[in-house]
Amino acid sequence: MADTSARTLRLLSLLQTHRYWPGTELSERLGVSARTLRRDIDRLRELGYPVHARPGVDGGYQLAAGAALPPLVLDDDEAVAITVCLQAGSQGTADGLAEPSVRALAKLVTVLPTRLRRRVDALRAMTVSTGWNAVPLADLDPAVLTDLAMTCRTEERLTFAYTAADGRASTREVEPHRLVSLGRRWYLVAYDLTRHDWRTFRVDRLTDSRTTGIRFRPRDLPAADAAAFVRAGIGTRRSGFDVTAEIDAPADEVTARVGRWCTVTALPDNRSRITMTVDDLDWPLFLLARTESAFAILSPPELVSRAGDWATRLGAAAR
Repeated sequence: MADTSARTLRLLSLLQTHRYWPGTELSERLGVSARTLRRDIDRLRELGYPVHARPGVDGGYQLAAGAALPPLVLDDDEAVAITVCLQAGSQGTADGLAEPSVRALAKLVTVLPTRLRRRVDALRAMTVSTGWNAVPLADLDPAVLTDLAMTCRTEERLTFAYTAADGRASTREVEPHRLVSLGRRWYLVAYDLTRHDWRTFRVDRLTDSRTTGIRFRPRDLPAADAAAFVRAGIGTRRSGFDVTAEIDAPADEVTARVGRWCTVTALPDNRSRITMTVDDLDWPLFLLARTESAFAILSPPELVSRAGDWATRLGAAAR
């Protein structure tokens, strides 16, 4: 039965990836006879999936377009990826997408299996997203994200191995608070029981995480929220590049568009200045483009050079 169920899910996955499959090709992909394939197709129909069949020697199968399908078939990694993208969309990363993203995220959680639903819902609830999160999930283990989110939600102490920016390795025991997606990075905000203070940990530098089974009472975070705490910590360390640019737009307009990712200062003549610290030079260029106004990069010179490279490529594409 387990093999049959697994094969049925595989068949459904194949039908969802192509508009039409010849019967012989489907049989070969699944390693079954034409008769077994027909039984599996009938099983999908009994489950409510509308599979259309084309008769004849060259016949085949396709999943009906636009049909209302039963619960999604997603593996853990796919569910986490969709959750992350919808979470970013719900934070207003693109005009007009916030409300649809919230609705889609709510629907996604309700149709997932119970086990996966708990983990995805924990990730959704325990993540503070600042939008425009460009982290490729291939760079992170989705299971690590959901494990950390579950630990934040259940309020259990956590131990893990951590490698600092200078390469020093250490073992930490913490009281996890929230996950934060900021720019191109994911961070865990937690109270460090060894340092006796709040700390920010980059998730990609964190390994071998384990819960201790010890519950804790949440402490008060010394910041407005977890994202503000991460921003303040990055600014204090002064790692990467310190970016300064002036924009031909009033400060309130610039703040409305990009204020969540940088510091905006009003200047005379309805102009403004933004400052931020980044470890990737493409990110501030995305940000400046989003202001939809003329701007001048004051520092660093590496960003000016990077903007020139972008201008050359985009100009060539436009021509």
